[in-house]
Amino acid sequence: MIWQSLWSRIWPYIATVAAAFAAFFAIRQSGKAAGKAEITHKQTAEALEAIRRSNANREEVARMDDDAQLAEFDRLWAARRKEGR
Repeated sequence: MIWQSLWSRIWPYIATVAAAFAAFFAIRQSGKAAGKAEITHKQTAEALEAIRRSNANREEVARMDDDAQLAEFDRLWAARRKEGR
């Protein structure tokens, strides 16, 4: 009898706390998923840009004659040596 009375008084509070925890974790998980999706999108965009730059460089070198390629590589080597790499 006393347990039923006590249970009927505290049940709404327990249900409210449980619902609040469930809502908190649901919102947290959706935020984590959105963050992961944003990072994946950013990484994909960066990778595509790197591929575009690589292809442009490859095409530029393919259009050069051998002497121009050697001069460009010498220029790059000298620049990197000057930077201390």
